[in-house]
Amino acid sequence: MNTTADAPLPAALDDEIEHVALDEDYVLTASFVEKVVDASDAGDGLKLRSLLEDLHPADVADLMGFLTSEHRAVVVLWLPADLLADTLPELDDGIREEVLERVPHLTLAEALQELDSDDAAAVVEDLEDDQRERVLAAMPDVDRAAIESSLGYAEDSAGRLMQREVMAAPQFWNVGDTIDHIRKQGEEMPELFFDIYVVDPLNKPVGGVAISRLLRAPRPTPLTEIMDPVNEITVEQDQEEVAYIFEKYHLISAPVTDAAGRLVGQITVDDIVNIIQEENREDILRLAGVSDEDRGSSVSEIVRGRVPWLAINLATAVLGASVIGWFEVTIQQIVALAILMPIVSAIGGNAGTQALTVTVRALATRELNSSNAPRTFWRELAVGLANGLVLAPLIGIATALWFRDEDWRIGLVIAAAMVLNLLVAATVGVLTPLTLSRLKFDPAVSSAVFVTATTDFFGFLIFLGLATIVLL
Repeated sequence: MNTTADAPLPAALDDEIEHVALDEDYVLTASFVEKVVDASDAGDGLKLRSLLEDLHPADVADLMGFLTSEHRAVVVLWLPADLLADTLPELDDGIREEVLERVPHLTLAEALQELDSDDAAAVVEDLEDDQRERVLAAMPDVDRAAIESSLGYAEDSAGRLMQREVMAAPQFWNVGDTIDHIRKQGEEMPELFFDIYVVDPLNKPVGGVAISRLLRAPRPTPLTEIMDPVNEITVEQDQEEVAYIFEKYHLISAPVTDAAGRLVGQITVDDIVNIIQEENREDILRLAGVSDEDRGSSVSEIVRGRVPWLAINLATAVLGASVIGWFEVTIQQIVALAILMPIVSAIGGNAGTQALTVTVRALATRELNSSNAPRTFWRELAVGLANGLVLAPLIGIATALWFRDEDWRIGLVIAAAMVLNLLVAATVGVLTPLTLSRLKFDPAVSSAVFVTATTDFFGFLIFLGLATIVLL
């Protein structure tokens, strides 16, 4: 006899369980991805649409990363126009370029009209020149002009990041005038805004009124009585600097002004979150000597990005190995040194990477500058010395016991070498990114290679040099 637990699930309920797209960690389930793949293989467009139409655009973008190029080509054709529009800005750059090649230009032009000007410009930027011309030609004049204007600014500037849809009010209006104006806007109103920017007759922002404050104030209240000062962003400012301003002053939105100080757009916090994640991702990849790659990157693209840094690492490794050749006689007489010398360089490399990571992060968040750089340097040097004094006795005693039949003084040598190399690691871990930053280079790009090369070189030199002096 079948128990309740053994009884088969009704077909409708079984299908509903398998239709669940996300698990408890908001990650796409393997069964859901498999259903999409099966529907794609079968060319079942209606099934694909029913699977995808209720997904959030971010989840659709995540799904694209799990699919092959062939499956993406089928799926994108069955996305509703509004869902396609919201999904395109969420895609990884490599996948987005591939997807855009599959979308007919008329469909793409229709989808872009659903986006804010900043998101639309980001998508159009990835189009090939001929496809871009066809898509822009199929769009209304107002939308096309907004996108072309955004593309006229530098790639990482506030002008490219901003959206032109903005809500402004003249400074002689009161609360009632402003609310009535907002209600009359209809489709012309920005999809997302947090503040009303108060402007003078020259369209220069003189203050801002939060929506929550506007709704609480009596209708006759002049805007000038309830407005607050605003942090203006200029169109030329770098997006990393804009993100710093938002983080420092806890902004939700900020007006963007042109060279003459006139209001031309706004930047909202959702854009800044993307920028912060983007910058952090780039810094992490660069610290490891890896180019900006994602799930859509091909093998050849990844290899081209990694090989140059591996070649540099190879050259620095040869430099470190050359030090060993200087002490060939010492190593021949005391074979134990060959076993122990990687320990000194490895510990130094790890300590240098720790100091480097902390320093690069402090530079990126502007917690470190010329005023507190000396204090930071001496602090890291003290940390290196303290680490050395903790670890050196441990490795020294262990080594003396291990090689007591040969020469117990090897323990003293490796202990002293470790302390000295940790001081070297702290020094280069702080000074390398500071120097690169002062020279206007990105400290996250090449610091790690220089730090590990230096700790290897001096680790071998100090250890083998001390061994030669003390033991021979």
